[in-house]
Amino acid sequence: MNPVPNLRTVAVTRYMMPLREGGSLPALAEANDDFKYVLKFKGAGHGVKALIAELLGGEIARVLKLRVPELVFAMIDEAFGQTEGDEEIQDLLKASKGLNLALHFLSGALTYDPVVSTIDSNLASQIVCLDTFITNVDRTVKNTNMLMWHKDLWLIDHGAAFYFHHTWTNWENHARSPFALIKDHVLLSQATELKSVNEEFKKILTDEVLKNIVELIPVEWLQWKDTDETPEQIKATYLKFLMIRKDSSDLFIKEADDARKTLI
Repeated sequence: MNPVPNLRTVAVTRYMMPLREGGSLPALAEANDDFKYVLKFKGAGHGVKALIAELLGGEIARVLKLRVPELVFAMIDEAFGQTEGDEEIQDLLKASKGLNLALHFLSGALTYDPVVSTIDSNLASQIVCLDTFITNVDRTVKNTNMLMWHKDLWLIDHGAAFYFHHTWTNWENHARSPFALIKDHVLLSQATELKSVNEEFKKILTDEVLKNIVELIPVEWLQWKDTDETPEQIKATYLKFLMIRKDSSDLFIKEADDARKTLI
């Protein structure tokens, strides 16, 4: 029996410094539990949809026993950051009051470099299968979104996954469509066990497990201006997308394996 995932909620107490990577302007921040976090703002870039992708991608990875920093819901008070001198950052903080998302900060971690470090074929296959499933476009040589921490590989930054939700049209076609961008995955050449890993993942990712993960999405993040759907209807679409994608995974894995063979 799989436990229902549960995320802690912390209150952000100190904005420490911006982490100017990509367009989302994440920040290093401290919370009322005295831990440091990489804070992702709902007022940045793709807004709550990036946070939803981060949440779903991270918790699916965790269920699959991959290493992901702890995710927490992070509350930002309306008065937070008023002393911030940078107007761009102050505007970001104002637009992000309420519930945001944060990842536990892995102090001293180094960006994974495929030239320096190699990982075994099973782990590479697991990560490629995950990214094929969640349609994660952002695990390339240019931006690996993986860290080496205490000699282990950790996955970060899943905010670019589930890109179908930025249009929210023809989502069933997106769920069944091949993921051509897997050809650019940084670990693809090492992923020689895709078929067996996919079978293992399908057994783990039951409909109940997927439903429990989708239920984590806060209602506050589902008040979309570009749809008339209710939060419950939006959640139902995410769940159906994941269920269809799981049931269609053999097609995507074959595509990934064919792309891998072209690299050999």
